[in-house]
Amino acid sequence: MAATSSSPVSRTLPRVHIVVRDRGRIVLGILAVWLLLWVFLRGMHTLALGGAQLTSVHHWFNNLNDVIGANRNSNPVFLYFFNYIRLFVDEFVIFVQSVIAQPSFGRPLPLIGWLGVVALVGFVSYAVANIRVAVLATAGFFVLGLQGLWRESMDTLALTLAAVIISLVIGIPLGIWAGLSDRFARLITPVLDFMQIMPSFVYLAPLTLFFLIGPASATIATLIYAAPPVIRLTAHGIRSAPHDTVEAGESLGSTRTQMLTKVLLPAAKRTIVLGVNQTIMAALAMVTIAALIDAPGLGKTVIKALQTLDVGTAFNAGLAIVVMAIVLDRVTTAAADRGRRRPNRIVLLAGAAATVFAIWLSYTYLWAAEFDARLDIGSTIVLWAGEATDWVQSTLAPVTNGIKDAFTWVLIDPLQALLADSPWWLVAVAIVAISVVIGSVRAAIVSAVCLGLLVATGLWSDGMTTLASTLVATVFTMVIGVVVGVWMGRSQRADRVIRPVLDAAQTMPAFVYLVPFLALFAASRFTAIAAAVVYAAPVAVKIVADGIRGVSATTVEAAVASGSSTWQTITKVQLPMSVRALTLATNQGLIYVLSMVVVGGLVGAGALGYDVVAGFSQGQLYGKGLAAGIAIVLLGVMLDRLTQAAANRTQRGGSR
Repeated sequence: MAATSSSPVSRTLPRVHIVVRDRGRIVLGILAVWLLLWVFLRGMHTLALGGAQLTSVHHWFNNLNDVIGANRNSNPVFLYFFNYIRLFVDEFVIFVQSVIAQPSFGRPLPLIGWLGVVALVGFVSYAVANIRVAVLATAGFFVLGLQGLWRESMDTLALTLAAVIISLVIGIPLGIWAGLSDRFARLITPVLDFMQIMPSFVYLAPLTLFFLIGPASATIATLIYAAPPVIRLTAHGIRSAPHDTVEAGESLGSTRTQMLTKVLLPAAKRTIVLGVNQTIMAALAMVTIAALIDAPGLGKTVIKALQTLDVGTAFNAGLAIVVMAIVLDRVTTAAADRGRRRPNRIVLLAGAAATVFAIWLSYTYLWAAEFDARLDIGSTIVLWAGEATDWVQSTLAPVTNGIKDAFTWVLIDPLQALLADSPWWLVAVAIVAISVVIGSVRAAIVSAVCLGLLVATGLWSDGMTTLASTLVATVFTMVIGVVVGVWMGRSQRADRVIRPVLDAAQTMPAFVYLVPFLALFAASRFTAIAAAVVYAAPVAVKIVADGIRGVSATTVEAAVASGSSTWQTITKVQLPMSVRALTLATNQGLIYVLSMVVVGGLVGAGALGYDVVAGFSQGQLYGKGLAAGIAIVLLGVMLDRLTQAAANRTQRGGSR
């Protein structure tokens, strides 16, 4: 063991370990002082609002909404800008819906009926992917009809396609520009960061202010949320083109246009298709949430069911969302992985002919246009899910209620009391001080500004309640992330088994996670937190696993050779050397948890999530809902910048 003083382990670990340990002690000291002051100052200066009480800021937002509504058709900004955008998007969405979802061209049915859609989905899947994916896609869409949700599914698909098409038309050119221009990349990166930090809930309220409630606002909100992935990945693909290929093109005298179309874009094709995949999945997730502003489709069914605690209906619609998500994900993922393989030309031509024939049948005959209601098994699924929920809640109530009450009493209530019942200035000082210690002075300034603006929204108490739920959920997310991530990072077999499960979990929209936990624990804060942990855990697990796998094999071998046990190797070598991955996992976990805890306002989480939902459903609370959306953004920016600063500081400390 004495020889280990000159080993790679001893040369690389002490600096990081000491820095992290010292900062941890300072943070514990700050928390101890905060807790001591809380004992004497509890309940003072908490800035709590009662019930539907509104502040001057909320009234100002209400008045702004009224003024905009009264002048929407006379103000030049709306007449010649916002109204034109709304009309264009509305018409485009209506056109897409008329093809597969809504009545079209004076017909009581869409242009392409269910048989034509199923055939078209199968043909496109085979053309861009392979026969196995085509069979999966065909079966998946047929299941949507069997569930009795064909019309709702097609509404969701139409909105998703409309948003994706607009996102790609805007996003791919911007991504190419960012890939070719360093200056534009530096300009657009902070904008993309901000768009992805903001929880999806937050886009909705301000957009309704300018574009009214309806499909236009839902589509615009969706494309804002879905565009960043394709922009980033297109730029990354352009910048990652092989240097030898680029130099060969330049040496042959290619123009910039030829270099782009003949060299850079073909080299970036796979990465761009992956960007399209991510954009489609983000759009599908956002379209379901946009049902809060009257977007038609499966999301509206889920929301109505959640609001009435109808688990059976929510389960059936949530299952349909999962089926659609899996199909879209597998088709686009297979398209990215196909490489140079081409489908059999004869099969392709035969498939094209069969698809055209199926579309003609669906246009001509009612049986091929409208899914036969006699095949509906959705009512059976609703009944079974409802009965299962009743059985669980009646039979397992002592266990589920015990778990819920224990976690609420031991963890949620104490942290919420510390944050919400402390004087607001004490909370602000403590958070700013912690930001300085674990982050940087710049992070502390950002925290101070965000906290000051949070006070101005008039929703400090609700903001602290949401922050408490977010922090509790993030702790459990990281526990799962570290345990499973270390297992995956150390075992290739575990990685092969678990990673596909994590990939599948990330394809499901946030709403879907609420349904099983609502069945288990009924409506409560714990329900929202549990769903948030399951929603955020996959991304944390992946980042931790990649960090563990990235630790030098030489360092690990040196630790084992010096006599370290498995536990010592993990805790003294791999985790300390993966500290940046851990902080990045915490960053992403926080952002995912925050977005999910807010959605949890639909199942009893209350606080800012409930304020946002109430703002959509009650006109007099619109201003409060809009302020709640701003408060969520402020919490997201503060937590994101703090964890990023901590990650960067840790990396610099390790480098030194």
